[in-house]
Amino acid sequence: MTNVVELLKARGQTVATAESLTAGLLCATIVDTPGASAVVRGGLIVYATELKHELAGVDQQLLDEHGAVHPDVAIQLAEGARNRCKSDWGIGLTGVAGPDPQDGVAPGTVHIGLSGPGVSTVRTITLSGDRKTVRRTAVEKALVLLSDHLLITGDGNKR
Repeated sequence: MTNVVELLKARGQTVATAESLTAGLLCATIVDTPGASAVVRGGLIVYATELKHELAGVDQQLLDEHGAVHPDVAIQLAEGARNRCKSDWGIGLTGVAGPDPQDGVAPGTVHIGLSGPGVSTVRTITLSGDRKTVRRTAVEKALVLLSDHLLITGDGNKR
């Protein structure tokens, strides 16, 4: 996997996270890389549903109507991380690690939101495994999503 810290450094950009499902694991994984302090602005751990609204700015009506595990929640988490932490990029993660469903959503369902310069996207994936595996794989997939976007230059060509 491409090193997101080096990619961000090369671009002079920063990242922040808003994490529910992963409870800070994504941010902790990024800062395990030497030099991360140059690019990581911070992270919001919004495990409780009300904190998604209070800390990350997720629309309360969206949470009331669809629950915490929804693609639109993931993108609003990403935007909230980006705005609240004043970073170039924001990543939001929400999902169900299991073993039980949450609000009718099956275990292994993960929504990854990404917000950045000219980018606002969400990726929904279904993972298998125990809680630890689902959370770790969600982090890996979030890093891949970010690195894929960092590798694309303004003209759409890979570097």
